[in-house]
Amino acid sequence: MTKRRNWLLVVSAVCIGLSAFIYTADYLIFKNPREMVFLIFNDFAFLFINVLLVIIFIERLLAQREKQQIFKKLNMVIGTFFSEVGLELLKRMSAHMESGEVLKAELNILPAWSRRDFQKAMKAARSFPYELDLPPGALEDLRCFFENKRSFLVLLLENPNLLEHDRFTDLLWAVFHLAEELDFRRGSLDSLPPADRAHLMNDAKRAFSHLTSEWVAYVGHLKESYPFLFSLAARINPFAPNPSAIIR
Repeated sequence: MTKRRNWLLVVSAVCIGLSAFIYTADYLIFKNPREMVFLIFNDFAFLFINVLLVIIFIERLLAQREKQQIFKKLNMVIGTFFSEVGLELLKRMSAHMESGEVLKAELNILPAWSRRDFQKAMKAARSFPYELDLPPGALEDLRCFFENKRSFLVLLLENPNLLEHDRFTDLLWAVFHLAEELDFRRGSLDSLPPADRAHLMNDAKRAFSHLTSEWVAYVGHLKESYPFLFSLAARINPFAPNPSAIIR
């Protein structure tokens, strides 16, 4: 703190000294104190406009920096979500996806992928016609899985930073809604009416589509900002042919 104050005092003294030197030189060279006073008043008039412009610039700069910090923290939250819930859901749901091999080929993330490759994968993830056929046993497993993760999902929904990320908020609501739908069906899921089963499949489809596109976006972010985290994410990618954390 003392060093910072000393630095500020030195800079202030240098600026004041330079200003005094220039005004003195102006007086000695041009011998026109009246014009010099006139110019000083002009400088004071523009000073307030300059201060306003500097304040606006600094405010914008600080707001942008704060937003970057929020997104950085939010990406940590997204990473935690996929570690705790998202990856497991992708594994379970992708096993019952119709035409799944087509999507897996598009989302087989490789270490050499560029930003253009991720953009192409994101487009494929968003336009893919997701169709799921989860058998009663798989739905039972999902219900048990969500029971263990309910408090975690509620905690994420309470995070105020999520308001800055619409896509991830939509993903959380879709997953949480599917969890609630399964939780309210307390009995066996073997004998659900066709209409009710279709409703559940639609909820699962919505959650899975959000999960897929957000996973691609998250891994793309890791590629640009955290290469060491990207390496692991690419290896355990649920859409890879043989996902494994072990490097071979």
